Amino acid sequence: MSAVTPPGPTAAGMPPPPGAGTAPPPPAPTPGLPPPPPPEAWPPADATVVAHQVSKSFGSLVAVSDVTFAVRPGVTALLGPNGAGKSTLIRLLCGLTRASTGSVWVAGGDPRTDLEARGRIGLVPQQDGVFERERALDIVALAATLSRLGDPVARARQALATVELDPDMARPVGAFSKGMRQRVKIAMAIVHDPAVLVLDEPLNGLDPRQRRHMIGLFHQLGENGRTVLVSSHVLEEVERFGSHVLVVAQGRLAAQGDYHAIRALMDDQPLRIRVRCSQSRLVAASLIQSPALAGCTVAADGSIEITTTDVRTFRRQLAATCQHLGSRLEEVMPLDDDLESVFRYLVGIAR
Repeated sequence: MSAVTPPGPTAAGMPPPPGAGTAPPPPAPTPGLPPPPPPEAWPPADATVVAHQVSKSFGSLVAVSDVTFAVRPGVTALLGPNGAGKSTLIRLLCGLTRASTGSVWVAGGDPRTDLEARGRIGLVPQQDGVFERERALDIVALAATLSRLGDPVARARQALATVELDPDMARPVGAFSKGMRQRVKIAMAIVHDPAVLVLDEPLNGLDPRQRRHMIGLFHQLGENGRTVLVSSHVLEEVERFGSHVLVVAQGRLAAQGDYHAIRALMDDQPLRIRVRCSQSRLVAASLIQSPALAGCTVAADGSIEITTTDVRTFRRQLAATCQHLGSRLEEVMPLDDDLESVFRYLVGIAR
């Protein structure tokens, strides 16, 4: 992977978010119990992206509703279906539109009014928005010039090499494939080495090898102290971006944090588990009598799909049943412990 441009301003060199380090009032103690720990200060002092009670309306249409979150350096995935409000939220974070209510702080200031803060943001929009008659080198060099970089052509060459495009290609960008045009946009966004990189569906049109390279680049930037916010509605992509996610559904923030922790929100829901073992029909017939099971089916390949409301009890009973019947237990695989299941659940409760 080609090296990115030298380090620029990061979270350490920016003004802290408004109110950083100010903890909310501690919760009231419960009689007879030890006092609860003090809450974490919000927003975190190292946050580079902060949205506080942000809403955006277009007439009677509410695109974003009362959204509050903070993002630290590293890679964060913004997850939501088409029409969930992701692109509107991105426009708010990059200062391209004004919030109807609430406040936004990104890269050291309000991106709508603070030119220095806006200069620390790199944006890859979902729309193409490139000059189709120009060469890739000229377009990226223009982005470097607008960012007031020294030797913009050299910086453009480096950015294009980082996204695996030949800087000396003579044909205009209008003749590029969708994936190549997408990489030109990414080169334009990283040419000034932004502290915060915001990407709206950046992997559209890329082949599998290019996707792997771009995901590796995003992780490299995050490891180098940059904040990378990647929007996607493709769930398998999001799982590869990183474990920290913001889930948007119908304009609201449905959940945020580590997606495994978000998955824990579903623990009161019936879970599906696939079991592979010998004598599967006999094992299934014995298990179906358990009150911990809500359903049990045997597939054509002999595997058992269990629906349970009590995972711990089911696992104990499964082990005891297999031991009693002399069945060889080969696999116990959760079928709901993925982003797709989390997403379906969270979208359902947000309606």
